[in-house]
Amino acid sequence: MTARARSGRPMGNLPGEVTSFVGRRRETVRAVRLMRTARLLTLTGVAGVGKTRLALRVAAQVREAFPHGVWLVELAALTDGNLLPQTLADVLDIRDQLHAPTVGMLADHLADKRLLLVLDNCEHLVDVCAMLVSELLAAPGLQVLATSRHSLGAVGEQLLEVPPLSVPDPDQPMTTRTVARHEAVQLFAERAAVAQPGFALNAGNRATVVRICQRLDGIPLAIELVALRVRAMPVTEILTRLDDYLEFLTTGSLIAVPRLQPLRAAIDWSFALCSPLEQQLWARASVFAGEFDLEAAEAVCSGQGITREDVFDLVAALVDKSVLIRIHDDADTLARYRMLEAIRHYGQEQLASSHHLTAVRLRHRDHYRHLVTRSEQEWLGPNELTWFTRLRREHANLRIALAFCLTQPGQPRVGLEITAALWHYWIRSCTHTEGRYWLDQTLQLDPEPSTHRAKALGVDGWLALMQADMATARSLLEQSRELAHWLGDELALARTTLGFGVAAFNQNDLPNAITLLQDAFALHQALNDPTGVWLALLYLAVTAAGLGDTDRAIAFSEECLALCDTRNAYPSRIYACRGSASVGGCPATSRQPAG
Repeated sequence: MTARARSGRPMGNLPGEVTSFVGRRRETVRAVRLMRTARLLTLTGVAGVGKTRLALRVAAQVREAFPHGVWLVELAALTDGNLLPQTLADVLDIRDQLHAPTVGMLADHLADKRLLLVLDNCEHLVDVCAMLVSELLAAPGLQVLATSRHSLGAVGEQLLEVPPLSVPDPDQPMTTRTVARHEAVQLFAERAAVAQPGFALNAGNRATVVRICQRLDGIPLAIELVALRVRAMPVTEILTRLDDYLEFLTTGSLIAVPRLQPLRAAIDWSFALCSPLEQQLWARASVFAGEFDLEAAEAVCSGQGITREDVFDLVAALVDKSVLIRIHDDADTLARYRMLEAIRHYGQEQLASSHHLTAVRLRHRDHYRHLVTRSEQEWLGPNELTWFTRLRREHANLRIALAFCLTQPGQPRVGLEITAALWHYWIRSCTHTEGRYWLDQTLQLDPEPSTHRAKALGVDGWLALMQADMATARSLLEQSRELAHWLGDELALARTTLGFGVAAFNQNDLPNAITLLQDAFALHQALNDPTGVWLALLYLAVTAAGLGDTDRAIAFSEECLALCDTRNAYPSRIYACRGSASVGGCPATSRQPAG
């Protein structure tokens, strides 16, 4: 029975529509028709033309044909094509800690499924996406709907260019009714009415609205940005100012592609109408990948003229101007925000020209460094699930922070620190391969002895253990142990001892494993490291069970569970119960969690 049959809801992760969907009837019908036969359909078009909205609308209309779901894969924030298979695996919830998420693994997973992948914003990863899609389409029930400014160039790809919205011919006779039939005018009128309740198309403003839509070439994003201005000025003034901006762009030759000029003009104008502090926050917030919350905005965007106290009001102002979009998710306890890609790219241009780019990226890196450190410190405790969920939401920003560490002189050591501190997250999210990817790169770039390097080598070895890469795991653990001895790093020594104990267990050397694990338990206990104690007890229980020593196995399990209960670490308690199940059941499963 599928998840749909059990829940009554379609499988997948398509977001709901926050604003009304205007027009596009012809393109929607054509795309749906093409989806009946096309294995790969790519919606192409210029920035801001509405490719994503159309793709989501088409996907929603055809999802009944895909019993295994319609899955949106957002690629705008992904800058490293090497992580594309991991990104798809995350979306499809493929959890295999023993193997890296390769294209072949994804194809095997999809082989018996009737499923639609929606790959959004492929233009910066065209070659990688084309290769991946070509291999995945070996799965006979898979179809792919992609959006990109350019074709992917994959075999069998069908293209549908998304045109601008229809605009009336200003030289033809017009009435309010005939004008309102055109999509661009409909969109302007709807968004203007949201910005200024009571706004309506009428005989007095229709010619001006038509002219605005014509000047904006029917580009939806440009129209939406300009329509917001009715809150501050009449449409006649909007048109005058818009003409001035477009004249400047044309004479200045700032943009070579004519159809991009209206969008640039709309964004330029929106930027110009912001206060200086709002402009700064817009530019600084463009450093975030995907989503961010208010705490992140306060940490990253304050400074150099903006106080932390200013940030909330500035964020609210940019939401009001549709520069930032508030994400509506009932599961979120904290407000989260994002930028559309065209607006984010514009902000990045402004940030680069402000000479504050490095300073802002440093603050971004340091915020997520602090976040990761806090999550590690609180891992075996009542906030485990909260931290895990938060790190999942911040995964794209963690990637951006780590990429910064790899590209800036003197920063790889901080990358070591961040990546190693995420070791619980890499394991529980089954992203072992990505964790090893970042660790291998940072270790290579920072070969100097340090406690961070000793820890990173150990974590890299631990992740290799989880993937049964025993030779690599032992090599990394040995390097960590040697460096820890040289540095006198007792915690790293305790962790490597634990790692060698798990390695012995994995290789069925149970007598050696129990000795090493007992040593590790004593070391972690002496260092007052509850996470290490918990792990040692977990493996001691299953190792003792493997040796047939049931009494000791149960004792270790009960001690492990008691530690979880004492610290209110209920997600970790589930792991402990799994371990105790191998020795005759979970001793405390009948007790209700405190709180």
